[in-house]
Amino acid sequence: MRGIRDKVAIVGMGCTQFGELWDKSHKDLIVDACYEAYEDAGIEPKDIQMAWYGSRESGFTGTQLSSALKLEYIPISRVENFCAGGTDTFRNACYGVASGACDIALACGVEKCKDHYGGFNMDILDQFDRSMVEWELPPASQFAELATRYFHHYGLSFDEGKRILGQIAVKNHHNGTISPKAQFHREITLEQALNAPMIAYPLGLFDACGVSDGSAAAIITTPEIAKGMRQDYILVKGLALTNGAGQAVLQSDYDFIHIPETVTAGQAAYQEAGIENPRQEIDVAIVHDCFTITELLIYEDLGFSPRGKGPADVEAGTFTLEGELPVNTDGGLKCFGHPLSASGLRMIYEVYKQLQGKAGPRQVADAAVGLTHNVGGINGFFNCTVAVFGRAD
Repeated sequence: MRGIRDKVAIVGMGCTQFGELWDKSHKDLIVDACYEAYEDAGIEPKDIQMAWYGSRESGFTGTQLSSALKLEYIPISRVENFCAGGTDTFRNACYGVASGACDIALACGVEKCKDHYGGFNMDILDQFDRSMVEWELPPASQFAELATRYFHHYGLSFDEGKRILGQIAVKNHHNGTISPKAQFHREITLEQALNAPMIAYPLGLFDACGVSDGSAAAIITTPEIAKGMRQDYILVKGLALTNGAGQAVLQSDYDFIHIPETVTAGQAAYQEAGIENPRQEIDVAIVHDCFTITELLIYEDLGFSPRGKGPADVEAGTFTLEGELPVNTDGGLKCFGHPLSASGLRMIYEVYKQLQGKAGPRQVADAAVGLTHNVGGINGFFNCTVAVFGRAD
């Protein structure tokens, strides 16, 4: 069978507190996340045969992971793929196990974004592609354009559109209050979301995620080995990564109401996982809500809502904890912030706990299939990962 479906299993995960962790180095965070994963899997550091280390800001080779964990000369590869870096780190470790190159692998993502003024080093973005002048905007302005176009395309007034985005922010803030490792534990009202200071019209303060430090890690092995380690291991059902070349923004007919990389990654992951009706078959989804408009587009790009019907589903409570398809049950990027290469693994951590029935007060009843999604980039050059997970039973 082509692909990753049911060929690898997660047997342990760890995740640090996310936030402004001034008293922690990136190596401290690596240790905290990985040792929680070791304990969860019931293994020791010496059991790790290969590792993948995800970081854009915090370390430039695999030796950063080896140094922090005192690993003994095992192969370690550093992965960087902007906002998709954490899940891509996990993806590489999965393929390492599935290929037979190793039996037990470690994937760890970490960032100390708060060590830089403004959140993360912008130098690489300034040099990203100097020939690309058609849509050269910072992220907030870039996603704000998607919001204004979405409002226009579907005939939403400013107040109507803002109300929809505000409800997404209120939902995620509520979920964050019952997620102990989130950066922000604060309920907000719809009125507060609507009246927040504007950062990039029509997006206000509560439409944007914060910047944070954090780390998360996963232990991956074969299903055969997993069966001897624990009963509630989680299977990887589908993994997809797409990297765009700016195709959409270079075309005059681009509609600015969808992100092609999300659409194609979702389709590939669904095909691999055997998902035909994502709204009906997925029980919980943790998606890349860097801005509230991004989450709204994701509903439609991943087939949770028909085109143009995302707002109606928001109004109906479809994506709340009690709804038909709970999205961002842990508060999402909105409440965790976005330490780039840690975010994807943090999302997988939440799905892992949900499918094990260990998510506490935010537990989704009878969750059997979960999804994670990351999308990011600059100037219309996006990369995207979509991963689908299932219970062993």
